[in-house]
Amino acid sequence: MIQPDTDDTFLLQQIIERDQVAISQLYDRYARLIYTIAYRILGSPEESEEVVIDVFNQVWRSAASYNSAKARVDTWLFMITRSRALDRLRSLGRTKKVNLACINEAVLSHQASTAEENLLISERGDRLKTALNQLPIAQREALELAYYNGLTHAQIAATTGKSLGTI
Repeated sequence: MIQPDTDDTFLLQQIIERDQVAISQLYDRYARLIYTIAYRILGSPEESEEVVIDVFNQVWRSAASYNSAKARVDTWLFMITRSRALDRLRSLGRTKKVNLACINEAVLSHQASTAEENLLISERGDRLKTALNQLPIAQREALELAYYNGLTHAQIAATTGKSLGTI
């Protein structure tokens, strides 16, 4: 079975060497999914397009900072996307609650280029959904507020009415 992450890691190595074809291939592979995640957080096509540009600019500048021991390439890209989208959301002074089901839907709607990639994405989405469904509603809500809205512990406590120590 082909490991898509191996190809992604190779592309990052080529990007470190300033290979423009490699950044183009990585863009073709992930831009649509990155846009979808950003759109779910921001709710704006224009802002989401800016996030996609920001993510790939960051990849071009800092591909050498990727550590395969910490995360897969796609996970690293999604974390950059989340960070850039939340930064943009904060700078716009807007908040928008995006629940985990929306992100799961975005991951599953991504048109993977191979059957193996489709299977990997589907399995990851199922594992994530199963894990989150095992959490009590209050914990799940706190995670969503922190992860998707970028709220601090204090802001989550104020939003949910729970004590800061509980959050």
